[in-house]
Amino acid sequence: MNDENEIQKAPVFPVGTKVKSRLHIKNDGTFIGADIGEILINKGDVGYIRDIGVFLQRYYIYAVDFVERGKIVGMRKRELDIAL
Repeated sequence: MNDENEIQKAPVFPVGTKVKSRLHIKNDGTFIGADIGEILINKGDVGYIRDIGVFLQRYYIYAVDFVERGKIVGMRKRELDIAL
């Protein structure tokens, strides 16, 4: 586990950045309208950083707009890569 305090640095992905999911993302119970455990985003799905929030005053949470899926999902840096 990485104890890095991400918010001591600028966000890795600025608003508007085109990104892709590194993993399948399942609902942890925070996405309304989907069952817990339901896959929300597939590995390789492409979206755009819409907003950036903070979790536990340590981690950036990137609100990623997956336009083709019609979903905005909060994701961590480790779950994202730059999309070319």
